[in-house]
Amino acid sequence: MTSSIARLAGVGLAAGLALSSVAACSSGSSSSSSGGSSSGGAKKIALLLPESKTARYEQLDRPLFEAAVKAKCPTCTIIYSNADQDAAKQQQQAESALTQGANVLVLDPVDSKAAASIANSAKGSKVPVIAYDRFIAGAPVDYYVSFDNQKVGQLQAQTLVDLMKKAGKTSGNIVMINGAPTDNNAGQFKKGAHSVLDSSGYKVAAEYDTPDWSPDKAQAWMESQLTAVKSGLVGVYAANDGTAGGAIAALKGGGVNPLPPVTGQDAELAAIQRILAGDQAMTVYKAIKPEATDAANAAVALANGQKPQSQTTYQNTPSTLLIPVAVTKANIKDTVVKDGVYPVTAICTGDFAKVCAAAGLS
Repeated sequence: MTSSIARLAGVGLAAGLALSSVAACSSGSSSSSSGGSSSGGAKKIALLLPESKTARYEQLDRPLFEAAVKAKCPTCTIIYSNADQDAAKQQQQAESALTQGANVLVLDPVDSKAAASIANSAKGSKVPVIAYDRFIAGAPVDYYVSFDNQKVGQLQAQTLVDLMKKAGKTSGNIVMINGAPTDNNAGQFKKGAHSVLDSSGYKVAAEYDTPDWSPDKAQAWMESQLTAVKSGLVGVYAANDGTAGGAIAALKGGGVNPLPPVTGQDAELAAIQRILAGDQAMTVYKAIKPEATDAANAAVALANGQKPQSQTTYQNTPSTLLIPVAVTKANIKDTVVKDGVYPVTAICTGDFAKVCAAAGLS
């Protein structure tokens, strides 16, 4: 597992070094983030994120991206917006960014299909678009940076199967709590998970695509399924840590004890603490810093009329796909702690101090 982290870090570093050779920032004075074109002056980069229910966007993606842009191009201005899971609002935010003279849009879409109109509008204004974290299908996208999202689903499902077998559960019911149907990545996570679960010998007794990735909706759905699946439930596939938290709350509220293994994704702090406490079985760590840095370097390059160097192609789009890593209690120290995502002092607070000590975190 440590070698996987090393490969991930290497990919991010290699991408950053490659891009740095083509992405020198524009000369000129700094400009305001409102009004007018920035042609010939400091460049404007728009970062459009999809929502704030998932902790990563405001806590990690935004500050890491902004820091990487400023390190590469001190005179660049960042136009930032969060759509709060509203596709129409994101459309308006993109139009506003173009009106303000954005030289490039870095777009993590609320609705991957609806976002095609944003990409087409940007193309009409000769503004390049980077699809960040979520792909935008059928649209003129100049660059895509994300993770191998089918691999994410495979990691989740295979870890779940391994844990169920380790617990002596060789058959039984699984429920699947997938991501938002409007998110292109969610479909890839689900496809990857099914590629493992469908031939695992376990039965997918019920399945749900969670609108807006809402933990509350995941919890409500899980509560509605307990009567039907409770007696034979041996595992829960939850596509991210927010839906995992909702599922766990429903299981506890329904008196399920012991809890079956529950998957997750994003390595949120609350999920890491749940893993240490034994409530959540695993999460998927997608190192946001290499992703945000790669996107920032690519944005500066494109803003200056240059092409970022890509690692591969995805649907004919130059792309960099980073490596996801499965995190369980056994490798928290070698992943999110080692990479500096969370200090031990942030993880091992209050009641978690005892379980941290047992896991070798101090």
